Amino acid sequence: MEFNPRVIPALLLEDGQFVKTRNFSDSVYVGDPVNILSIFNEFEVDEIVVLDIRAAQSRVPTPVAELRHYAEECFIPLAYGGGLTSIDQLSELFNAGFEKAILNSVLADEPSFVEIAAAKFGSQAIVASIDVIATPGGESVVVHGGRDLVGQAPVEWAERAVGLGVGEILLTSVDREGTGKGYDLDLITRVQSAVDIPVIAHGGAGSREDLAGPILDSGASAVAAGSLFVFQGKDRGVLVNYPARSQIVKLLSSTS
Repeated sequence: MEFNPRVIPALLLEDGQFVKTRNFSDSVYVGDPVNILSIFNEFEVDEIVVLDIRAAQSRVPTPVAELRHYAEECFIPLAYGGGLTSIDQLSELFNAGFEKAILNSVLADEPSFVEIAAAKFGSQAIVASIDVIATPGGESVVVHGGRDLVGQAPVEWAERAVGLGVGEILLTSVDREGTGKGYDLDLITRVQSAVDIPVIAHGGAGSREDLAGPILDSGASAVAAGSLFVFQGKDRGVLVNYPARSQIVKLLSSTS
């Protein structure tokens, strides 16, 4: 089988602008979505994840006209998450040009919806977003933009998502998100070992070298990063960037 891991920019929407957070808080302005997406068009990007962090809390998705505008300006496969709670919303999302819907809180609030969505649109179009935070007792999945503990371990939650028919998991370490401290390889290994669907590792990338660990050491199918692809330097100045395909191949084909 061809070794073809994906490297995915994860872009956060807040009030119609792209921002970046740290541990799901303290958002910093990055830029206009259309401008940022247009720049990524110039790179050989595998796909892009767009997450509306306000929608995740309000449970009201980004207006479909706005999403359609992004899709019209972007020539890269797009996935969207944030506030999706109905089949009609998913239909509008796919009709607007997005290829995947990312579902998070509904896994806890209305799991039957996830099952119906996967059956209607196909597992390949439905991604389960699993956010994990450290707790005094170990770790727990959180929902509603990181505000509410589910009280379930990530492996159990991932297995539950697979049972509902999702085709992929976006696994985020809240404690590492935006910190640049590196991915939680132990978490990624445990979740990917427990499921037979692709896992996208997210949260913690501080350098391009960090992209290798989740794939080479933990068995993940893809890595996603935010800060790494929109900031540069110690001062974290905004500079949209993405590694050349040759660099990705070199990074992800050897531990050296």
